[in-house]
Amino acid sequence: MENFWTSNKTINGLRHFVLVNKIKEKGNITFLMVSVLDSKINLKITYEELINSGNWHKGWMNLPKLQSITEEYLNFKSINKAEGIDEIFIDEDSLFNIS
Repeated sequence: MENFWTSNKTINGLRHFVLVNKIKEKGNITFLMVSVLDSKINLKITYEELINSGNWHKGWMNLPKLQSITEEYLNFKSINKAEGIDEIFIDEDSLFNIS
């Protein structure tokens, strides 16, 4: 599974994300995605959303700054100072586990 993804539309003003965890719950697979630039911007998405929706591009697309970090990000930061997942837990077999 590719670890680096670009959203086709901004998510809270950002588009580049890393897949840090794969979670199996009740037979369903969800992924924890974290913004490359701001760990407070993170989301859980289903396998279907990530792979089959057409909303995500495998790898990081080389985008102009104004397309990868939008004004929406500044608005999000000023309004939502403490929203989102409080802690990110990385599985032992994750590529991003450095402990």
